[in-house]
Amino acid sequence: MPQTKDTPLGRAGGVRAGSNGPVPSTRRRAWRRRMEPSRPGAARACGVVRATPPAPRPPGPVGHRQVIYREAGQFKETYASDQAIFPIVQDRVVVLAAAVAAFVVPPLVASEYWLQAVLIPFLIYALAAIGLNLLTGYAGQLSLGTGGFMAVGAYAAFKLATAFPQLNVIVVFLLSGVVAAAVGLLFGIPSLRIKGFYLAVATLASQFFLLWLFNKVAWFTNYASSGTITAPDRTLFGALITGPNSTPSARYLTALGLVAVFALVAKNLVRGRVGRSWMAIRDRDIAAEIIGVRPLRTKLLAFAISSFYCGVAGAELVFLYLGSAETLAFDISISFLVLFMVIIGGLGSIVGSFLGAAFIVLVPIVLSNAPHAVGLRLPVALQKQIELMVFGGLIIFFLIVEPRGLARLWQITKEKLRLWPFPH
Repeated sequence: MPQTKDTPLGRAGGVRAGSNGPVPSTRRRAWRRRMEPSRPGAARACGVVRATPPAPRPPGPVGHRQVIYREAGQFKETYASDQAIFPIVQDRVVVLAAAVAAFVVPPLVASEYWLQAVLIPFLIYALAAIGLNLLTGYAGQLSLGTGGFMAVGAYAAFKLATAFPQLNVIVVFLLSGVVAAAVGLLFGIPSLRIKGFYLAVATLASQFFLLWLFNKVAWFTNYASSGTITAPDRTLFGALITGPNSTPSARYLTALGLVAVFALVAKNLVRGRVGRSWMAIRDRDIAAEIIGVRPLRTKLLAFAISSFYCGVAGAELVFLYLGSAETLAFDISISFLVLFMVIIGGLGSIVGSFLGAAFIVLVPIVLSNAPHAVGLRLPVALQKQIELMVFGGLIIFFLIVEPRGLARLWQITKEKLRLWPFPH
């Protein structure tokens, strides 16, 4: 048997796999050329045509594109970093900058009109929308009694502030939310037997009953002949934040601080065990009960926490925005208004609550000022009807374009930024 040596053909040394004898040296050299076309002259010998490398792209704007919102290289080394609310560094920077700007810029730059008529109601309605979103968007329990629960918070805050003048105003807001949560527990009991539109009708009954109660029982208004409640003067850290003598900047900062804290609490709540239980009940309540989720406790907890948020928002509506109010300030239109905020912003999204509140608050203001901006003079009644028509048309348009709300459009934008400048 002929001796072999170590060659590129393998340890067989000149014997090709599957052959009956040694490979001649000439054929072996040709086979090497075919297997190693990178050697000088080998490509021409075996007929391989090497592609010409592309010419370098000239410098310019296209050649200098960089991914501005990338996640590559941001490693999660701990469980806390993996479960963070904002795991991407760019998100944390943008949110922190936006929070600092919200606390610093409007009090220094914005006029009294923008603070009183735009920013303060936006923050209050955003808090109410977060509360309703926890109940409807995450727990799947449709409610039309938001205005009634806000009225409970407003009247409870009025009674607490007048009965205990030394009580801190923030404590008054929190206690009014607790009272609204207790009322929400009471009216959430029917959710154990009914769901869907039937539950919506039951919560609608709570709306009418609560407003009737506040109208008929004069004790809630301290037996005032006018039947209205008025926010007394209260201070926080030495600054007057409620009452007719308070400044819009102080009221704005108070509302912003409360909504920021409660939004952070809500975001962490829906990411934990409670939020997962709510979503399990929302998606399939029978399956959730089989795997151990208790419908009684889960649904009642959703009603209580949602009513707490709405109660605090109702107290802020009187103490930080209106100054004085009667039951008409919490009629059924408020319930539908907050529900529209949740639907337009996006069900099951904390960010969507802010986007929906901004849409509902800002669009009517833009529509009312648009004819004057273009020099068009219209009768007041006609202009009001046109505003309602355009406003309703915009709501339908956004729901057709993106049924999952403005929060989904924001999510798509972030996904596009992650891939930019690449098309896919």
